[in-house]
Amino acid sequence: MRALAETLEPPRAIVVIPTLDEAENIVSLARELLALPVAVEILVVDDSSRDGTADRVRALGAETRRVHLLERPRRMGLGTAYRDGFRWALERGFDRLVQMDADHSHRPADVPRLLDVLDRAEIAVGSRYLPASRITGWPRRRWLLSRGAALYVAPILGLGVSDPMGGFKAYRASALGRMGLDAFQATGYLFQAESLYRASRAGCSMEEVAIHFQDRVAGVSKMTGGIILEAALGPWRIRFGR
Repeated sequence: MRALAETLEPPRAIVVIPTLDEAENIVSLARELLALPVAVEILVVDDSSRDGTADRVRALGAETRRVHLLERPRRMGLGTAYRDGFRWALERGFDRLVQMDADHSHRPADVPRLLDVLDRAEIAVGSRYLPASRITGWPRRRWLLSRGAALYVAPILGLGVSDPMGGFKAYRASALGRMGLDAFQATGYLFQAESLYRASRAGCSMEEVAIHFQDRVAGVSKMTGGIILEAALGPWRIRFGR
């Protein structure tokens, strides 16, 4: 693995974005994040994309020291991408970490709202299912799959949040330190719920934030049958330590 353009004085916040063939989205997303009224840096964790994603991130890194690249040798899973990205950021002294998707389903404009929550809670959970939340562009079957997964996973893991499988969150570094990244079992999308489960067990405070979620702008979803199977069986393994 190689990291690009390390900073000498880390800012307060960094946005960690896993990518796999997201060349059509990553540049525009990064530019929106860099234009926010709050200062954030960006770490892209790329699983050897074949479409030139890493090359585009390198070009951005040459323009600004606020964009970084962590390359991995193959497709290794969303959960491990976040763990590797979080470790990279924690080792460099970032104290507030945001996770979001690369496909524009999460709006950069909501990042400052998540960071504001960290003034009073250790974890901010972007939720698609609060009364003030919005979802656009999803067919009904996709909404039913997502909502059903949330209703299935939350009681198994004892989570009191409406959207345990959501991928838009912000953490204080201290919370991630207490959660024990090395103990995580999920390699795919189930990482989203496992992170909240381990945070709850560590006594971390959480607050949900209503977000506007929209279907991806370009590219192809990475959802597979294996990921769905992990979401079905994984919560039981996490809950009972198997």
